[in-house]
Amino acid sequence: MDTAERSRRHAEATGPTDRLAEQDVVGVAITWVDHSGVTRVKTVPTAGLPRAAAEGVGTSPVFDAFLLDDTIVRGRHAGGPSGDLRLHPDLDRLTVLAGQPGWAWAPGDRHAQDGTPHPQDERGFARAVVARLAEHGYRARAGFEVEWVVGLAGTDDFRPATTAPAYGHARLADLSDYGADLLAALARQDVEVLQFHPEYAPGQFELSTAPEDPVHAADTSVLVRATVRAITLRHGLRASFSPKVVPDGVGNGGHLHLSLWRDGRTLMAGGAGPCGLTDEAEAFAAGVLDRIHALSAIGSPSVASYLRLVPSHWAGAFAAWGPENREAALRLVAGRSLEVKSYDLSANPYLAVAATLVAGLAGIAEGARLPAPRVDNPGDAPRLPTSLEEAVRAFEADDALREAFGAAFAETIADVRRGEIARFADSSPEEVTAVTRWRH
Repeated sequence: MDTAERSRRHAEATGPTDRLAEQDVVGVAITWVDHSGVTRVKTVPTAGLPRAAAEGVGTSPVFDAFLLDDTIVRGRHAGGPSGDLRLHPDLDRLTVLAGQPGWAWAPGDRHAQDGTPHPQDERGFARAVVARLAEHGYRARAGFEVEWVVGLAGTDDFRPATTAPAYGHARLADLSDYGADLLAALARQDVEVLQFHPEYAPGQFELSTAPEDPVHAADTSVLVRATVRAITLRHGLRASFSPKVVPDGVGNGGHLHLSLWRDGRTLMAGGAGPCGLTDEAEAFAAGVLDRIHALSAIGSPSVASYLRLVPSHWAGAFAAWGPENREAALRLVAGRSLEVKSYDLSANPYLAVAATLVAGLAGIAEGARLPAPRVDNPGDAPRLPTSLEEAVRAFEADDALREAFGAAFAETIADVRRGEIARFADSSPEEVTAVTRWRH
């Protein structure tokens, strides 16, 4: 990055910095999400935002080797003590945090010291895949469903803040002020919420965001979770987004919705393919389905994910698709989107979006076709991986994903996944959930 570009970035940040100061914002949190799905942060005082925009904030590349419990894996391409990166805030997403008075937030992009993109920067990878999609004449829209449970504070065990019925209005009434404060905070942050409701498990809620550019959808997922956590804490409670909060309970999902567009029109409807899909949308969906085992290493990336990913929990445990079928890994929302139900919120949302788009593009290139849709319980369909090790092996064997990530990036992800496998090798489901419960 040359001097002229640094000067431009510094000048670009001056106006937003003044506006933040006028709103009594004293600090800016600049976040990135690591390979284990944990949101990490560096902060600068508000007055330091122009300098951060121009020069970046120093951060070690060692975070590429972090596990969810902050253990560092010494992998093939990451995990050593040497080196430095520069974390640059994206001013287009600069947001005053309604749930954290005095703070603003911006997602960060990690660069080498010479200004070139860090080859394992997850957000940059997602942006590159979206650009690749555009080169083929396509545009995608994405959105996440965010599920979490609300527990009582003062304990590392999970004690639900409400035991009112699943999907029940009584649960909303129990936490009425909490829900109202959350929706108000998201509105002040310009997050468009499609729906918010109690979910199945004790103390569980779900929130869906409107479709947007895939990278921005991942940003919004990060912002929503930060807001949920902040509002929950301000109400004296705790929030967990873990895929499995208690061993015998229903876990939290992080379903990804994707739609494919060309020339300003959706390809998810009006076609001659199954359920009205166009040929291109069918090929895209088939590419995702064909690689759903490999994608599990990205979208269901923790040991706890495989405690959630079981039949009869509507977790999408089967390699099947169907219109409005909530037990299949891929649910077609008629005329609107493809929902990947097997993903959860231990996933890095940038990697989840990027890898799924790569799989869809591969399907288009191959002219892939979907099998017959499942309109019933797909219990006789192939199961998704039943362990993280099985998912990692499928990821390593998929040429399209490995080529898109590049060898070093793909191998580092595999190293991190196997580091978590080793971490929990002798752990019971109770021990796995206890360690992971409050990490995501």
